[in-house]
Amino acid sequence: MRHHFACPLRWSDMDAFGHVNNVVFLRYLEEARIDFMFRLARQADSGAFTGGSVVARHEIDYRRPLVHRPEPVSVELWVSKLGHASVTVDYEVKDEQAVYVTARTVVVPYDLELGKPRRLTDDERSFLSHYLDDQADSAAAA
Repeated sequence: MRHHFACPLRWSDMDAFGHVNNVVFLRYLEEARIDFMFRLARQADSGAFTGGSVVARHEIDYRRPLVHRPEPVSVELWVSKLGHASVTVDYEVKDEQAVYVTARTVVVPYDLELGKPRRLTDDERSFLSHYLDDQADSAAAA
């Protein structure tokens, strides 16, 4: 299963050439990940990820330029790897015509009070496992 997030394009997202700036795509991924981990996960378990999480790694492949328009793009997100103390999330930023970006993020749950990484809880793992697709043919996996 994939999580679908409708991400609006903002005029300030554009670079001098009229395309979405490369770093802005990381913000799009972040917005989708926050919606997934902090809205959806907390609906399933009110304590999910309340201690925090940190990004350990990003990989991103730019497939096509994206220009500003009034319609949002879809950020599709799924879990490609589920460990005991990390989760790998893959993405596609796309619309009906094209895939603009494929990406991957490794997220580590973090204990803010202790200032160190922690293991995923059973409830967090259960939620994330519903979105697990380790067979997805994503260019981010390459």
